[in-house]
Amino acid sequence: MTKAKHAKTNAIRLLEQQKIQFEVIEYETGDGQVDGISVAEKIGHPVSRVFKTLVAKASAQKLFVFVIPVAEELNLKAAAKVVGEKKIDMLPVKELLGYTGYVRGGCSPVGMKKLYPTVIDASAQEQGSIIVSAGKIGMQIHMQLDDLVAVTKAKLAPITTTQE
Repeated sequence: MTKAKHAKTNAIRLLEQQKIQFEVIEYETGDGQVDGISVAEKIGHPVSRVFKTLVAKASAQKLFVFVIPVAEELNLKAAAKVVGEKKIDMLPVKELLGYTGYVRGGCSPVGMKKLYPTVIDASAQEQGSIIVSAGKIGMQIHMQLDDLVAVTKAKLAPITTTQE
């Protein structure tokens, strides 16, 4: 995986600082098709390798990050159990930028304002390398799962609705 000149997002800066190998993949956003499945098609990778980043809240200041395949839905009960909470809810979109430094559609699990507890769906283990947002709409990062786990201090667990 190579590095080329791209706009630097917090995610890219952090990966470079930690000397982690990654590839930046850019895609066209002019058509407004920026959902995960459309992005997978645009960048020519299987949908199963492209993951989205979701942020959920347990209480006023307790946030969690979940990284799941773009075609899946987060199982809130399973996710709450994995992080040791009774109940979690999705963080309202209007609060996303303030907490993470990222906008909806461009939220990366890497380089948020704080390192929140992170869980990556166990299905990622079947991929070896996965693709996540680079922290900007129109830009993705392709990297080894082990490196993503290390940089986000994530744990792997089944957290999607198909794995109940």
